[in-house]
Amino acid sequence: MSFGNRLLRSSVGGRTCNYDGTVTDVWKNFEKRFADGGVGGIVSTTFHVNKERLSPPQYPSIATRRHMLHLKQRLPEIQQGGRCRYIVQIGDPGYVTYSSLFSEDQDGLSSSDGRDFAFGYNSRRHAMSPQQIERSITEHAAAASRAREAGADGIEITAGKGYLIHQFLNPAINRRQDDWGGSEDKRFRLLDEVLKAVRAAVGKDFLVGVRLSGADFNASPLLLSFGRWPSPLVSTAMRRGNDVDQMARYAKRMQGVDYLHVVAGYGFPNPHDVAGAFPFQEIRIFFDSVRHLSSKAGWRAALAHFPLPVRALHWFTNLGWNPAFRSLGLANELKKQLPSMMVITNGSYETLESLDKGLEHCDLVSMARALIANPDLISAYLNHDKDVPETKRCTRCNRCVGRTTTSPLGCYDVSRFGGSHSRMLSEIMKWNRPDRVPGEEDEQQPDA
Repeated sequence: MSFGNRLLRSSVGGRTCNYDGTVTDVWKNFEKRFADGGVGGIVSTTFHVNKERLSPPQYPSIATRRHMLHLKQRLPEIQQGGRCRYIVQIGDPGYVTYSSLFSEDQDGLSSSDGRDFAFGYNSRRHAMSPQQIERSITEHAAAASRAREAGADGIEITAGKGYLIHQFLNPAINRRQDDWGGSEDKRFRLLDEVLKAVRAAVGKDFLVGVRLSGADFNASPLLLSFGRWPSPLVSTAMRRGNDVDQMARYAKRMQGVDYLHVVAGYGFPNPHDVAGAFPFQEIRIFFDSVRHLSSKAGWRAALAHFPLPVRALHWFTNLGWNPAFRSLGLANELKKQLPSMMVITNGSYETLESLDKGLEHCDLVSMARALIANPDLISAYLNHDKDVPETKRCTRCNRCVGRTTTSPLGCYDVSRFGGSHSRMLSEIMKWNRPDRVPGEEDEQQPDA
């Protein structure tokens, strides 16, 4: 497969689909803006493989043939005759399921029992049975097959973000002592079985990649790790989790994989994967939206409204954030240890200098927030070879990250719009428009 250039839009998602997980015109038009902006390819947000875990609401699913047909109808407008490659990322959140219409025990499934105050809404996580694990393998393979049938250019398996496969890889989360945990080999087994099943389902001539955390950083930031039990602070191995050498050993064993899409850290959001500020006020909105689902979610929302000034709460929740940019270093190390593997580096890329550095060490570079701030960023680089003015760049406030489950996708930093909420709203609505119907006329947007 060839790409028009080496710059990709990385995985980013929001409430652009129907409540049953079928894609819509709004979803298609959101993705199409990046294709129009000149990216060589798009890696989708995670399409869910389990039809019962539709989380967050209005995120896409590919768990049934019906989901595939809706995707097939809309993909060609994004791909534009092959000018923009479209890779469908597939996965299952397991216990880090963010939200649901109702509280469901199945939203707490994981590699082993435990508690996690930071991620997911369930008060406890529960170990999957061998039968449930086998079902998940089948679901991933079926989803990959549907993505190919829909006309996607490839699939990417989520083994990061704290999703189900990552939960089995991470020794602090996977505490099993059976065929699916207890050693390096057994923790790798779920990913290994998924890869084999997926390759058998899509054939040898279809692009298959893995989104992989280059290192777990289980104890970072401490505020999140304190809320997890068994605690990653009780032993050095659990505190560290998988380091880059361990992940390289796993990568060397992956069969049928064409590329690695390297991120960092465990769970989403985390400071190693999402550089910048922790969006306290937006996360508090999210906590409020799910507080009815469990006692943990209720207490978490209450603590977010602790009677202290917002500035103090923002400072407290930002302890351990804004770390050094780690993704490129991890991707570079994996590339050194697997020189024949195509490696995509993901992270805080927005200037020509940073892009040159990323492409010097890796095969492709992916980005998301920088493109939400400036959807024509790639065209500006390719056609004019100059940076976007600093005043127009993404500020890494991460308000867009904090609002992905509660609000329309777009940039929520009002400072980038001269302090005008109406201009900001106008831009957000541009990201979230359906197709026109006959007789429809453009309406003047405020301050557009």
